[in-house]
Order: sequence, then structure tokens, then C-alpha cells
Amino acid sequence: MKKLYGTVVPIVTPLTEEDTVDDESLMRLTEHVIGSGMQGLYPCGTTGEMMYLTVEERKHIAEVTVRHAAGRIPVFVHTGAWNLKDTLELSRHARRIGADGIGVVTPSFYRLSSRELVDFYVSVAESVPEDFPVYMYAIPQNAVNDLNPEICEEVASRCPNVVGVKYSYADFAKMQEMMLVDKQRFSVLAGPDYLYAPFCAAGGDGTVSGCAQVIPEHFAGIWEAVQKKDYELAAARQRQTNRYISLLNRWNNIAAFKVLLKEAGIIRTARVRRPMEELTAEQERELLEGMERYQEENRYGKGI
Repeated sequence: MKKLYGTVVPIVTPLTEEDTVDDESLMRLTEHVIGSGMQGLYPCGTTGEMMYLTVEERKHIAEVTVRHAAGRIPVFVHTGAWNLKDTLELSRHARRIGADGIGVVTPSFYRLSSRELVDFYVSVAESVPEDFPVYMYAIPQNAVNDLNPEICEEVASRCPNVVGVKYSYADFAKMQEMMLVDKQRFSVLAGPDYLYAPFCAAGGDGTVSGCAQVIPEHFAGIWEAVQKKDYELAAARQRQTNRYISLLNRWNNIAAFKVLLKEAGIIRTARVRRPMEELTAEQERELLEGMERYQEENRYGKGI
């Protein structure tokens, strides 16, 4: 079964000034990610403003992305939603349109027991064919509920199509424990992209990084070094990349990504879905100046 690895990009959702999905910008963004040498696409995730989109918008984004990617790199659609019914509907839809797999965040808002979380993921996995890959996804700082190795182990043992987990809390010890789940087939991806190099050096499969859509060359460089097992170079490139990550995360990182993608001519607006707000003019200026300064330092070898 197909699994994710390397740099997987949870793309933003480009919006028009009228607050509708901008198909042309979405196709350009998809093309940009593929052309930058990234290893996977992950639409409608946290970076894609998933919980502020309607079910129909999410289906449409998935369709456009899958169609435009045309099998050139894997597309795993994020399908976790506010309730189980919508999650199952989005999951089955992703399978119908030819996505390579799905990612599913834990249920949000209400704190659930381990048994409830296991039952949730088993329900999702059983709603699609046994050969359709499913990634579990935990981001407890946003969703309240967390995953642990025991939950992952039980779900994976009961559902052959649950192939891994995306873990987006910076608990390196827990990530390493998750690598022990069914070691022959269970994939672990890191959400914290500033841990990309050390995580892969410890045996992880890759990262899911929103930052990678605006600085793909840095993530490509880390992955290249990891593939060569040159961990000293990977660490140096990670340190360099972390300066950019810190800048991008200084404000609402989704809004920051959109500013830079608009500046690059990839998307038409930097609009985000309310109640989130765009960056202020002053924040935009600081962001653009900071990016330019770091790029100049790197050009002259001063960025590490």
C-alpha cells in the first residue's frame, strides 16, 4: 500500500476576493509543489483551513488537486471533520475521485477516551476499501484529543489500511515510540518541520510541512542530505531552515504563507477564511524584509 515519505506539503486553500475557492490559483499551487520536487500533496489539512470550509468546498478542492496532480506525486486528502458523518462522506469521496489515500485528524473539541478514539478510526478505516491507505493525525494543541502508541497499535492491528500517523506535537520521545508500532509497515510523519532532519535520522519517514510550499528548496536540501545519510549536512541545513520557519510562524503562519505565495505570483490573493485575519501591512513588510535578509545571508554563506 502507498505511504507518504520525504516532504509532504499541506497546501493552503487559495481564496478569491469574494471568499470562494480560487481554482486557477489552486492549480498553480499544485504545479508549484510538484515542480519544486516535493514528495506529496496534502490538501484540506490544518494549513488548508479545513474546519472553516464546507463539506462541498472540501470535495471541490480535493477534486481539483487530484485532477491536476494527475498521478505525478501522491495526493492524500485530509478528511477529518467536525463529526463522524462528514468524515466518512469526505473519506469515501476521496477514494472515488482517485486520491492516493487520506489523513484523518482526531475528533475535536470534546475530550474522548482511548476506546472512543480507537472506535472512531476503525469506523473510518472500514468505510473505505482495505487497500485504500489511511493516516491517523494528531494535533492535540488544536484538536484537544491526542494519540499514543497504544491507540495506534490497536487501530493498525485491526485495520490493515491504517498505514501510519502524522504526529504534529513536538514530543520527540512519543514520535520515536510510535516508530515501534508494527515496524514493518507503520509509517510515522512529523508535523513539527523544525525536527525534520533529526526525526528522519532517528528513523522517521518525513515531515508534513506548510512552510515547504514557500521555501521548498530548503526542504529538498534536507531530504537530499537525509537520503545520502549525510546527517551532518542535514543538520546544518535544518538549522538554516529553522530561521525561516521561526519567521513564518511569528504570526498566523497560514496568512504568512499566502502573502509569500501571492508575492511569488502563485496565488492571486492573501485572503484567509474568517474569523482568521490576514497579516497587517506592517507584518507583511516585516515578513518580506526578513525573507529577503535571510536569502541574502544564505547567498554569502552566513545563514548557518
